[in-house]
Amino acid sequence: ATSRLLVNYQEPYRSQILDYLFKPNFGASLHILKVEIGGDGQSTDGTEPSHMHYENDENYFRGYEWWLMKEAKKRNPKIKLIGLPWTFPAWIGKGENWPYDYPDVTAYYIVSWILGAKHYHDLDIDYVGIWNERAFNSKYIKLLRYTLDKHGLQQVRIIASDRLWEPISFVLLLDSELHGVVDAIGAHYPGTKTVPNALLTKKKLWSSEDYSTFNDEVGAGCWARILNQNYVNGNMTSTIAWNLVASYYEELPFGRCGLMTAQEPWSGHYKVEAPIWITAHTTQFTQPGWSYLQVDGHLKGGGSFVALTDGLGNLTIVIETMTYNHSQCIRPPLPHFTVTPQRATFYLKGSFYVVKTLQVWHSRLDFESGRSSLFQQLHPVKVWKGSFSLDLNMDEVYTLTTLKTGQKCGYPEPPPPQPFPSNYKDDFNIRNPPFSEAPNFADQTGVFEYFINASDPGDHVFTLRQVVVQRPITWASDADQTISLIGNFMWVNMTVTCDIYIEKQRDGGVFVAGRVDNGGIYVRRTKGVFFWVFADGTYRVTGDLAGEEILMKGLSGVRDNVWHTLTLSIQGTSASGMLNGYPLWENVTISQPSNGWAAVGTRSFEFAQFDNFHVEA
Repeated sequence: ATSRLLVNYQEPYRSQILDYLFKPNFGASLHILKVEIGGDGQSTDGTEPSHMHYENDENYFRGYEWWLMKEAKKRNPKIKLIGLPWTFPAWIGKGENWPYDYPDVTAYYIVSWILGAKHYHDLDIDYVGIWNERAFNSKYIKLLRYTLDKHGLQQVRIIASDRLWEPISFVLLLDSELHGVVDAIGAHYPGTKTVPNALLTKKKLWSSEDYSTFNDEVGAGCWARILNQNYVNGNMTSTIAWNLVASYYEELPFGRCGLMTAQEPWSGHYKVEAPIWITAHTTQFTQPGWSYLQVDGHLKGGGSFVALTDGLGNLTIVIETMTYNHSQCIRPPLPHFTVTPQRATFYLKGSFYVVKTLQVWHSRLDFESGRSSLFQQLHPVKVWKGSFSLDLNMDEVYTLTTLKTGQKCGYPEPPPPQPFPSNYKDDFNIRNPPFSEAPNFADQTGVFEYFINASDPGDHVFTLRQVVVQRPITWASDADQTISLIGNFMWVNMTVTCDIYIEKQRDGGVFVAGRVDNGGIYVRRTKGVFFWVFADGTYRVTGDLAGEEILMKGLSGVRDNVWHTLTLSIQGTSASGMLNGYPLWENVTISQPSNGWAAVGTRSFEFAQFDNFHVEA
């Protein structure tokens, strides 16, 4: 759920961000895009909608991944696409929190997503994963391969298991049928190392999720080091950064752990961070299908190099000399090492002996002044009798290449940063919305979608509706309530007004909230000021999403299947609430939290509608 805010950017800024990421020989020139196969559950920074909320439901226009894949392909038709599920809708497990009891159902569900990508969006998915960072099931993987083939999807490759090197490597060595259907072993945060069993499988080895580090200069150093050393130390020929672009509220978990930052669609502000240009050192001068040369890539004075060729005479060498303090990733812990200034001599032999000059691209990360030099073209290096020498300092990246196509491109500075508007309204009155979700709402449990209320007499035809009615097969600790956040985490005093419509009889309920302090994988422990009304005619004010810390309760007269207006006002240490414009409760004392987002949501996984949302902060 990390590209949530990207879709709301106005042009030209949205296209500029996409160009920095995907346009060949422009910025990051990415080779591969991995997306979540939404499953209605919390996957780190929010929920992504499933293409099948219910068993009899199919919709290939929800969420933003279809759009993102199309934008990537539009810029680079050769980009590789991967889909991987984190969560699954409840019906897959028939009541159990487990996707493998009915492996034929799960395989049908995943293959439907791949077929939908092709049928509705003309997208060819290249690789599909099993279940992010959770158990794999050999029977399911074989059935997935069988189901793919049955639907003519022989070209879709399977990657497993998006967790650790073991037990998948060991199981592949034992089970020859499984060995035949898994194309690549994907490990997460391998710390540039692999294991003997993985090498013995002779499979492609991938770091299929890595980086996940704050995108300052140290994050760039981490990324430079692992892009090389995942191959040098661990024989990995693909490294995939979580995440593509930090387009989610920064105070959610792992804020700004993207290759660049685009978390202000309301202002148009974005920032091309250093990891974008570190990426370019590799991606602009190699392509999928190029081969790593099997050389020992450790440099004597510390640091590393890799060499790649297209097999047609082109050669690219990438060198990095990242120091220990300046290249620590978020995980795993990094063993200490030293890097010193050094002179390195490279010898080109065989068919590369004829190379006379190499183009040079250089970056130097500066940790004192913060004035790094990023992806600059230097004078070409002359190769004399098959060799050349370079003086290498610390925290540098060099690319030496026969290719002359490299470019450092850019756009004029985007608008300056601005906080989220302090007066914000959405009436959801949009007949053909470009996306299924309303702008800036970040769902943290449940899924909130635009809805057309055909039976409504007029005021509430177009609404926002919570549509997940059974707890999904979860990946994280989703809440027992549904919640969608919006606004500015630093907000203190605010008035939140929203029309609400409880659909569930007897025990249905909805809330509006302010000073909401948590989301993502921590959503269960969310605190704030929550104003609830229930179908049984009662109301509550609580200090938490779980509803355990009761600050006030009483009768409201609210009924299900009738529209009501809730207003929550928070000023300093005091809160009050109105129902349909009349005071319902007041002077409730608030101690914690001192600030946070606004939010709407429901008491359980239940249908409910919201309209005419308005926050003044």
